[in-house]
This record gives sequence, structure tokens and C-alpha cells, in this order.
Amino acid sequence: MKTLEIDGETRLQELQPGNALHAFVMLGTEYNRREPRDLTVDPVTAVRKLAVPVANARVRVRQITEADFLPIAALLSEGFRDRSQAYWLKGLARQIGRPRPEGYPLYGYLLEANGTPVGAILMFFSALPTPEGPIVRCNVSSWYVRPDYRIFGSLLITTATKDKNVTYFNTTPAPHTWQTVEAQGFSVYCKGQMYVLPALTPSVKRATIEVFNDAVTLLSTPARDILAQHSAFGCLSVIVHCDGQDYPFVFQKHHVKKLIPVYRLLYCRDIEEFVRFAGNLGRFLFKAGSPWVRVDADSPIAGLFGYFTQKLGRKYAKGPHPPKLGDLAFSEATFFDS
Repeated sequence: MKTLEIDGETRLQELQPGNALHAFVMLGTEYNRREPRDLTVDPVTAVRKLAVPVANARVRVRQITEADFLPIAALLSEGFRDRSQAYWLKGLARQIGRPRPEGYPLYGYLLEANGTPVGAILMFFSALPTPEGPIVRCNVSSWYVRPDYRIFGSLLITTATKDKNVTYFNTTPAPHTWQTVEAQGFSVYCKGQMYVLPALTPSVKRATIEVFNDAVTLLSTPARDILAQHSAFGCLSVIVHCDGQDYPFVFQKHHVKKLIPVYRLLYCRDIEEFVRFAGNLGRFLFKAGSPWVRVDADSPIAGLFGYFTQKLGRKYAKGPHPPKLGDLAFSEATFFDS
């Protein structure tokens, strides 16, 4: 006997042949990701094969609380072996007290079996201003379920992304998960990324660059809030001043292969603004620590020198307001990598 609860509501009471097939079709399974696809395998047999170790487990999906931080960090370190528990704890701790829209999960959801976390998905909600009013979006991050419970993996993501008024986006899908992500209703909004050397482009002579600080008063309130919050998390927030206008940018320094320093463009209002001031920003960032900037792109960006690839950088969104290229504000990179 197996009982499944979602936020306290019982949904699936027994895993029998009839509803095992339903679970295989509707919930999805990691079976085809772990093993070569064999179309001769009966789906009921496949589900039974995965479900045997957990036949008597009481499984439920619930929201993550601060009391779950340590077990969640241990679980995610198990799933992402290149990340330490300290890495996950830092990112989770940064969510405490952060301005967020009300009525949404604070940290995400976990999958629990007999009181023990066996799966988790982290979620970072934010409210962003637009001319039509604020929109709510959520970076869906770091989804992992232990192998014996992966028949419930798609249920976890479906539960987490069911609000049709929210735009959910995934910035780090591994290539082997792309098909699964698309089956969950997500669409590609960014096809790749470009490593550029912006200092090789001409500068705009009238432009000046100022590092954001609390004394800056020229920016609009929404842009100021974005730059202030990212600066507090260790990002490099700057403003380009030109002809009486102010252009906000957020960069984050990281290392490719833990060796080559690169600045990642986390936020700009429009990618064309980055292209326009690439020469100014490139010289500034070179002095700050690296000539390279990593930019989201669907194709090589005209006017910039660099290398474009579709093998890395694909990003997905689900909902009414997919992010613009160059806008990774309040994403996992902000909280974990800064």
C-alpha cells in the first residue's frame, strides 16, 4: 500500500496495475533517462520495477521550511556531487527575509517518504515591474529525486509549476533533461550563449560608468531595487550614464572550469543596451577582472566579437511572460554563485 499526499491532500492511495499505468503516463518517469529506451517494455512492468523498494512508503509533497535546510542540502549534494552542502545552505539562507511576492512558497517543494526527504525542487519567486503592472515569475532550480522515487519526479515539478499566472523559468537544464522539461510544458526562450570580448568594440564617447551604491538617486525605483538587491548578494551592479539617460546592468563574476574568470550578464533592460555600450562596459570589466562576458543569445550577436554555442546555455520558460534575453535577475546564479 502506498499513500501520496500533496500539501495534505491524499491523491493516490494504491499503486496497482491500473493506476501504475496512469502514473507512468501522467506523472512521467526517470526510467527512460537512466536506461536506453526500449519500446517493448510494458509500462506497468517499468513502474513496478521502480516502485518495489518503496512499496510500503507513505509519500507526500509539501513546501520546504527552514527546518528542512540541512536535510535538503544533504539531499541536493547527493544529486549534484560537484556542489557541497555549504553551497546549498548559502543559497537557501539568502532567501530568508528577501523581498518576495506574498502567497507563494518561500523555498520550494520537497518529496517526502515516511518523513524523510527523497526529492526536492527549489523555487525563487520575484515580482518584477512592467508598464502593465508587476508580474510574478519563479526560477525553478535544482530538481532532484532519489532513484527509487523517480516515478514521482514529474508530479513534483507539476505541483510546483501549476499556477498559470506565474512565469516559471529554468536556466540550467542539463541536455539529457531537455526532452523531459519540454514534456512538462516548458518552451525554449533562449537557445544558447555567447562568450564575448566587448572591449574590442568601439566605445560611446559620451558614456560614463558608475558602480551602484546607496547614494545613487538617478535611477527609477524598480531598477534601483534590482541593482541594490543584487549588489547585496555580491554581484557587480553598474549604471551607464549617457545623454541624460541611465542604463542599469548587473554582472556576476565566475570561473569557467574553475580557472578562467568570466563576467555573466545577469540583468539589463534590453540586450540592445548591452550591445550599444559593449565597448565601455568591456573596458570597465577588463579592469575589474576579466575581458570575457557571457551573454544569453539565440544566435551570434551582431556587432560583438566572440564565440556562440547552442550546446550550452539553453533556457526554458512556462507561463505568460518569458524573460527577455539578458534578464536573469533573481535567478539561482544570483543566490548560489555570487
